[in-house]
Amino acid sequence: MHSVHSARPSEPTIASLRDTSGDGAGDSLARYWTFYRAVADAQLTRWLPRRRSRVLDVSGGHGHSAGLAAGAGHAVLEVRDPEHRARASGEPGRPVRGTTPLIADSGTLSYLTDACVDAVIAENRVLSRHLATEATIAEIARVLRPGGRVLLCVDSLTLGMALLAERNYWAHLSDVPSAEVVLVPWPDGTITRSFSSHQLRELLTDAGLDVEWIRPRTVLSPSTVEHVLAESPRALPRLIRTELNARQADESLGIHLLASARRAG
Repeated sequence: MHSVHSARPSEPTIASLRDTSGDGAGDSLARYWTFYRAVADAQLTRWLPRRRSRVLDVSGGHGHSAGLAAGAGHAVLEVRDPEHRARASGEPGRPVRGTTPLIADSGTLSYLTDACVDAVIAENRVLSRHLATEATIAEIARVLRPGGRVLLCVDSLTLGMALLAERNYWAHLSDVPSAEVVLVPWPDGTITRSFSSHQLRELLTDAGLDVEWIRPRTVLSPSTVEHVLAESPRALPRLIRTELNARQADESLGIHLLASARRAG
C-alpha cells in the first residue's frame, strides 16, 4: 500500500552544507541559504556596537559582514586571505565601500598593534579553517581593546560527527568523545575543525575572553526551511523572526555555532 501523502524533502547531504555563501550548495539548498544569510545578517546587525567603532573583519573575504558593519557607520578593516583576493563580499576584485581591505593571513594578526580595535568579526567558519584556532583566538584577544567584543562562527561538533558518519569514518568517530581537538576531512581533501559549545567556551576563556553567549547559528534545520519555503515563499520573514527569537541554547545543535565574547576591561 502506497502513501498518498507527499514526504518532506530529505535532509541534504552533510558535505553539501559546507559553503555558507551558497555558491557550491546546489539548487536544492537555495532556499535554505537565502534564509541562512538573512539570519546571519540580522544576527550581526543586532550584535554590532551602537557607537561608531573600529571593526576588524577576519572572515577572509567571504560573505559581506564587512559591508554590513561599514553600512552601520563603523570604520572597518577587512582582512582578506591571499587566495581569496579576487573574491570579496560578492563583488570580485572590488573593495567594499566604507572598508579598508588588507591582503594578509587572517590567522596571524602580527601586523596589527595591541588593543587597536573595538570589535572583531570572524564569520563564515574562518576559525574552523584555521586549525590552530587557539593561536588565532589569542591574537584576536590581543588586538581587542579592553571591553572590546568578538563575534565568531565555527563548525559544530554535530556537523563534524555527522560528516564522519556519512563518510563511514567509524574509527575517527569513535575517538570523538575523548578528543580535545576534532579535525574533519572533507570530500575535497581539505580539513576543518569542529567544536562543541564546551570546547568553544573553553577556547575563548583560555584566551582571556569573557563568553557572553554561545548558540546555534540556526535552530531550524535545512530540510525544515526548504519544506516551509517551498510551500509558502512569503514565509521567509516569519522564519527569520522565529529564528531570531528562539531561545539561545548553549549547546552544540545545528551545523554551525555562533559565539560572542568580550575582553575584560
